[in-house]
Amino acid sequence: MKVLASDKLEEIGLKMFRDAGIEAEMKTGLPEEELIKIIPEYDALVVRSETKVTPKIIEAGKKLKIIGRAGVGVDNIDLPTATKNGVIVVNSPEGNTVAAAEHTFAMLLSMARMIPQAHGKLKTCVWDKKSFKGVEVLNKTLGVVGLGKIGRRVASYALGMGMKVIASDPFVTEAYAKNLGVELKSFDDVIKEADFITFHIPKNKETAGMVNAAMIAKMKKGVRLVNVARGGIINEKDLYDALKSGRVAAAALDVFEKEPCESSPLFELDNVVVTPHLGASTVEAQVNVSVDVVEQIIEVLKGGAARSAVNIPSMKPELIAPVKPFMGLAEKLGNLAAQLADGPIAKVYVQYSGEVAENEVSPLTTVVLKGLLSPVMEMVVNFVNAPLVAKERGIEVVESKSKEAKDFASLIRVRVTTPRGERSVSGTIFAGAGDRLVEIDGFRVDAVPEGYLLILSNIDKPGMIGKVGTFLGGQSINIAAMDVGRVKVGEKAVMVLNVDGPVGDKVLADMTKIDGIFGATQVKI
Repeated sequence: MKVLASDKLEEIGLKMFRDAGIEAEMKTGLPEEELIKIIPEYDALVVRSETKVTPKIIEAGKKLKIIGRAGVGVDNIDLPTATKNGVIVVNSPEGNTVAAAEHTFAMLLSMARMIPQAHGKLKTCVWDKKSFKGVEVLNKTLGVVGLGKIGRRVASYALGMGMKVIASDPFVTEAYAKNLGVELKSFDDVIKEADFITFHIPKNKETAGMVNAAMIAKMKKGVRLVNVARGGIINEKDLYDALKSGRVAAAALDVFEKEPCESSPLFELDNVVVTPHLGASTVEAQVNVSVDVVEQIIEVLKGGAARSAVNIPSMKPELIAPVKPFMGLAEKLGNLAAQLADGPIAKVYVQYSGEVAENEVSPLTTVVLKGLLSPVMEMVVNFVNAPLVAKERGIEVVESKSKEAKDFASLIRVRVTTPRGERSVSGTIFAGAGDRLVEIDGFRVDAVPEGYLLILSNIDKPGMIGKVGTFLGGQSINIAAMDVGRVKVGEKAVMVLNVDGPVGDKVLADMTKIDGIFGATQVKI
């Protein structure tokens, strides 16, 4: 067996391959056409961020079984093509945890004490003490958005420095946070109360540009922001304006919307500390990620399973085939349950009824967890790691089956519990019509679980549909479909509306002022 490292791999990694009886070669800086010529010889490919693993390279690698990314991000690897061709893609999500956390805190302290600015001026032979009056972190409040491995470590450093730490993470329980010495709060409370805020979340559709002018307006005047997570989480133009006005006192950025970033208006400001994506740039981290990914490649080439696969070929095809039609529905139900949950999820019940229950349903439960966890995790959540991620977050998963189904040939129900109560959603597949949402919190509905949904809690009384339609029409929000569910006439009911686009927080708040409506939630599937 042969392995190609097309980017620099630490010598210890090459030695591990050779000790395992696997031939390993390192050829860096190769253009795509050259890689296409030689890749048919190799069983595995190791890359960092420099090599772009294109569809043509993957399709040319007829012997390829696995591609390993020595690092976290896999944006440079075409995952759909790898999955289509049965090639496992793995990364090293934990190897740079310490490096990223230490860099975060180094950036925070550098920003607080204006160290880079003072250093730069003194290097020009100017002794200037008056211009660089910083602030202490002792007794200040640090807001940590995302309590994953990196966020937890940053929190521990802050506690050691005498800071008060508050955090938001929808998949961490209050008990878990308390054990860390952290006070768990809602996201809105964290950004309103913190003196410093550090972000440790992924960049996805929900988080891209989330730190914008509207959010900054909710923060304390003089807040200080740190981002060593993902570029694009912060709207850089809005941040620039807030830094210029003094609304944000300072910012420390290691990542940017577009990289490499060699020019930015932010660079012109004296209250900004910047580094060129150095979060994982330590000697130890580079060794750790190399060792981690090499261990996984060796395991797979010897017939084992990868522990950090970011796509799905490691799931046995014969296990997936019988339940494959339900996979999309299962992920949507998990995603919907997560968005409806009020507080950190402690327990997940996944119940299967009817024909679907006659199969091995563990792949579906894993997909439910993937849908539940993916929107808010700083790592890629997939078939391989979803159960482990749930376990690490203290989420108990209960799976049950019943071959009897009352109203549908097959039904999947996902119920989640939080300290504030529980929510449930159920779905099925209609022949020729696809996935259907058929129950929310015990209320029968019939809705398509796609796009933007408004879910309203209301009193069942005449005129409610008209009031909602008129209100949304006045806001220029188009309703694509609507369904109402109730248990008894004149009591509580739910209304599910498919709308053509996102609905703002103010519109949601105003909806609850309509007589008869006492809850409005927007979800995106």
